[in-house]
Formats: sequence, C-alpha cells, structure tokens
Amino acid sequence: MKRMKLSLRYLIVCVALLSFSLTLISSLLSGYDTNKQTLIANTLETNRMYAEKLAQATDGFLYTTLQTLSVSAAEIATIMDDEAALLKEADRLKMQTNTFNSVAITDPSGKVLATSPQSLDLKGRILTSPESKEALEERRPLISKPYTGITGRLIIFISYPIFDEQYNYLGLVGGTLYLKEMNILNEILGEHFYKDGSYVYVVDQDGRIIYHQDQSRVNEVVDENPVVRKLMNGERGAERVINTKKKDMLAGYSYIPTADWGVVSQRDTEVTLAPAKEMLKKMIVTSFPFLFVSLIFIIWLSNKIAQPLHKLAYYTENSTEKNQEKHIAKIPAWYYEVIQLKKALVHSLAILHNRINYSTHQSRTDSLTRLANRRGMEEHMKKWLEEEKPFSLILLDIDHFKRVNDTYGHAAGDHVLQFLAMQMTETAGSNHICCRYGGEEFVILLPDTAQQDAVKVAERLRSKMERTVSPCGDIVTVSAGVAAYPEHASDLDGLVAKADASLYEAKKRGRNQIVAFEPHDVIQA
Repeated sequence: MKRMKLSLRYLIVCVALLSFSLTLISSLLSGYDTNKQTLIANTLETNRMYAEKLAQATDGFLYTTLQTLSVSAAEIATIMDDEAALLKEADRLKMQTNTFNSVAITDPSGKVLATSPQSLDLKGRILTSPESKEALEERRPLISKPYTGITGRLIIFISYPIFDEQYNYLGLVGGTLYLKEMNILNEILGEHFYKDGSYVYVVDQDGRIIYHQDQSRVNEVVDENPVVRKLMNGERGAERVINTKKKDMLAGYSYIPTADWGVVSQRDTEVTLAPAKEMLKKMIVTSFPFLFVSLIFIIWLSNKIAQPLHKLAYYTENSTEKNQEKHIAKIPAWYYEVIQLKKALVHSLAILHNRINYSTHQSRTDSLTRLANRRGMEEHMKKWLEEEKPFSLILLDIDHFKRVNDTYGHAAGDHVLQFLAMQMTETAGSNHICCRYGGEEFVILLPDTAQQDAVKVAERLRSKMERTVSPCGDIVTVSAGVAAYPEHASDLDGLVAKADASLYEAKKRGRNQIVAFEPHDVIQA
C-alpha cells in the first residue's frame, strides 16, 4: 500500500490539538481576566471604605480635641494671673486625654505662660514661628500646617483662643503633635486593618505627608500624586494610580473637613493580583494531564479513522482489479469513527468547562467566609430588578469590630467573620442569599419577602448573636438596616443606600438592634 503524501492521521491530530489548545488558552485567559478584575474592584472598594472610616475617626478626634481646648480656654480665662493654676491646667490638659505631646498657654504676644511637660523649658519664651503668629493673630480655633517648632521638632499645633467675659483677647491654649515621634495619629490610624500589604498615609492641604507608617517620609510633599490632588480639592473615591514612587497602586481616599486633610489607604497592584496569577498557574498544571491524556487518545483514534480511509483509497485506486467491490463493502462507514472522535473531544472539553465553572464560582465567592461576595450579590440583585421581582435587603455589620481586632488580633477577627457567616446561613431560609458586602459588613437578600418578614429574620439573627459566645470568647453583637424593593427604591444603589441609612440609625441608637427603613422616617423594629 502506498503511503499518503500528507497523512490524514497527522492532520486530525494537529487540528484536534490546535482546537483544544486554543480553547484551553482562551478559557484560562478569560478566567484569569475575570478574577483579576474582581480582585481590583474588591480591593479598590475595600480601601475606599477603610479610608472613609479612618477619615471619619480622625475628623471626630480633631473636633473633640477643639471642644476640649474650648472648655479649657474658658477655664484658663478665669486664672490668667495665677501661675500655679495655669501650670496645673496645662498638666491636666496633657495628661487627661493623652492627646498632645505637649501643651502651651500663652499671652496675646505669644509669651509662654505655662507648659506641660515642664522639661521643655519654654516658660517665658516667645513663640515666633509663622504658624504660631497666625494662631495669635487670627484669634480663632486653628490647626496649623506642619512646621519646625521652638523645640526643633516637626509639629502640628492645635490651638484655641482665650477670651474673658468681656471678650477681651487674653492669649491662646494649644497642644502639639510631634509628627516624627509617636502621637495620637499613630493610635487612630495605626497599622492597616488588613494584613495584605496595604498601608495608610495622611496629607495636609498642601499635599505634605503628616502621617506615614514610614516616618522618614513625614513632611515629604507628594502633590504630584493624582489621588493627593483630588484630596486637595476635597474629593473622595478610589482609583488605580501610579504614585510618586512610580508604583502601580490601588488607592481609596477620603477628605477630613475639620483639618482640610486627606487620608489614603492603598495596596500594591502586583500584590493584589498575586492570587489571580497563582490560580492561573494551578489551572494550567491541573489541565496539563487532561491535555496529555486527550492527545494520546486522539492519536489512537486518528489511526482508527485513517486506516479504513487508507484502505478505501487503495481499493478505489485499483478499482479495475477483480473483486474489489467485495473489499470496499467490508470497509466500515467513515461517519461512525467521526462520531467517536467528536465524543472524545466533547468529553475533554467538558472537563475544561468544569474547571472554568469552578474558576467563575470562585470569582463570585468571598474566600474567607465562603459567602457570595459583592460581585455575586450585585448579579442576583440586577437579575431580580430586570425581572421586577420584589425582595428585601438586610444590611448588617458587627458592632465594635475594630475593638475585636485590637483586643484579640486579626486572626480572631477573621474567625468572628466566619462565625457570623455561619450564623447567617443557619438563620436565613434556603432561598435566601447571604453575602459579604465588604470588611465587617454583610447582606442577606430575601426574594419575594416583605420588609416586615425580613425584619423578623434579622431579629432572629441579632438575638442569636447576642446569646452566643463568638470564637474570640466574647459576645459579639450586630446592627442591621432593612429596606425593600420596589417600595423604597427602584435601583440597586438606592436600595443599598436606604438600608445603609437604617443601619446608621441603628448604630446611632446604641447598636445591637434592627431598624427598618420608612420613606419619611426610620423606625425601630
């Protein structure tokens, strides 16, 4: 038998292998891109929410500090001539809250009348820095820009004017924060909440760093950073940015109105995408044996296909010889073998699709709690909105969760999150969808459920939590807000905003309670 110039067996193997390989590569890249976009979106939202919470905490601290100075200024106005009383008040102000690194009381000319601690040896000296003069001349509460103080330290001066009952200006009382030493900002901002390579820094209105975990960067001007520019304009948000160190970062940022500062929480993009790359490697390694087995099977099957076709070509070529029709009749029909090959390919592709489906499922699932993540939650809600299907939404979070992390550590905090996820799953109905919204915030979606019934579900969960010891060894409570579609909102963002407003009201009322949203008011369930 003459050999074919181009073997059909090799053509079948090449075509099948090429098709399988292209499908595999396309599916792997598609899964990787989906996972990558999910990681980026989740990290941006996490950093945005964290920056917002830090900004609120810092703004509250600054407001409280000015209130404290206001009370002290009123007291000092009555004892300006009593040196011992002034010294006692300066010590009290420094020691009472541990807010300031040092405290000073001056007369209208800037002469220091009393300080704490006294080891600074500033009594009788005149404050001459432009920032000190500004505070004396403005005669209003003031948070200064960073400057080098009379002690040679880089400081921020928070001051409040002193007036007597006739509104005569008597001087000022103020406290300093030593920016390159431990101060209250370290306690408020501290190490980033998540152990994932993220970090936080704070800038003033000129784009100058006033807090950074790397203290060598304090006082560095970073106003060329696009995120910092937006903070200088009082904006909030999250975006992917190339910072001043030329690093690709995923940054969330928020504005602090009391001091005209901005806080940034960011994470290296390369670190963020590392899990997606690792998953891609695992998928390739896992898929390779299937590719190898499929190749062996295709070679075997191609021989089965090519052999009868070779015989058919031979007998056709020598059809003039006698009895050839008998030999042709004995050759199996070609379509039978083609069907077998098709089944083999379908079987191989089914294995791959299972892998892709697994990857897609992972991209919609929170890795810590195994609940649906924000992406999965939004897909369910969008589908119901398109179907105009009524549903209720419970937005809840853990009360004082930062205290759990600070007291028991972040590992215990993760166990508490997993514990809450388990309680949610046990409490919710089989057709309800439990989701992790971000951080310590969770969502329960209840299709075809009225708001009052959703409130009952939330109350069962709340009651169960307050009666059950969590993995950290303490009772951990939750607060929740409940809203319903389409009664309260016609779109996804609006519904979440209504539930969030109710959750805020629950926090405002003292936590560990459920608040149902009402169109004109928020009432307690």
